[in-house]
Amino acid sequence: MPRIAVIGGGIAGMEAAIRLSNLNFEVDIIEKSFSLGGNVNNWHVLFPDHSPARLLIDQLKNQLRDKVNILLGTEVVRTEYNNKQYILHLSDGTRLTFDAIVITTGFKVFPAQRKEEYGYSIYPNVITSAQLEELFQSEKPIHTADHRMANRIAFIHCVGSRDDKIGNRYCSKVCCVTAVKQAMEVAQRNPGSEIFLFYMDLRMYDRHFEDLYFQAQTQYGIRFVRGRLSEVSEKSDARLYLKLEDTLLGKPLRITVDLLVLMVGMEPADNSPQLANLFSIPVGTDRFIQPENFHLYKNRTSRPGVFVAGCASGPKSIGETLADARSAAFEVYNFFNNN
Repeated sequence: MPRIAVIGGGIAGMEAAIRLSNLNFEVDIIEKSFSLGGNVNNWHVLFPDHSPARLLIDQLKNQLRDKVNILLGTEVVRTEYNNKQYILHLSDGTRLTFDAIVITTGFKVFPAQRKEEYGYSIYPNVITSAQLEELFQSEKPIHTADHRMANRIAFIHCVGSRDDKIGNRYCSKVCCVTAVKQAMEVAQRNPGSEIFLFYMDLRMYDRHFEDLYFQAQTQYGIRFVRGRLSEVSEKSDARLYLKLEDTLLGKPLRITVDLLVLMVGMEPADNSPQLANLFSIPVGTDRFIQPENFHLYKNRTSRPGVFVAGCASGPKSIGETLADARSAAFEVYNFFNNN
């Protein structure tokens, strides 16, 4: 029975491991943190159905139970290739041999402090979308850092995405719909609040995403402005003064808010380029792992027996991530049945 290593224990890694186990492979998940679930652990509810993120993780964990060997707090530090097998040297000193590898290392959120003009880590009432998800976990109204009710909130799209100056030209795909989902959650918790979404272009590409956009406007009165933020400053009362450009009208715009939320995009996980180097597989100009063929073989890499799934090869929604993990499992199955 072939033995498969799934490197990364987020939702892509769990789904790939489940499918591979169902195909009668022996599977090991190697996860550098001490828990499964990856970034989804930090989310409150999911779009477009507002289902609890925890429910998805629990469902995947239940399917994994007693099927897969799980190694937590472990990283791959060195690899060898011998007689069509991969020998992985792990951070705990062990050495394991596998017949194929699936890389599912996911993503990290863009470090917002790189956009200094937005005031993150300078002004306490500038937070990221990831931090807002943490605030949602309390099921309480959203307050500012100085414990005032947030009555005026602005969301800034494309922070760390579609930005040539910082080297991230790509779209992170889910920031637009995440902003809409989060704005609706804030409106529910802070009735009567004014909420503004400043966007470059709204990319609501998947089923029901446009419905959320329509609901946000008609049911919650959320205001969408095609605009670009240029500068943030703090007033004497700790509120934030924003200087923007309305890019539709070509006019400057000034607004004062209680809370500013930066919609941070996706970047490759810290260990993705390292793993690509260990397995001698290329990364793209966006630094995500490069598949063998973007159309026919999106889960294969240039290295025989090494596959990729989920956000390790680029930004994806949760639905896309799970579908990609299933596709990777099928590619592994074909690899052994066609050789």
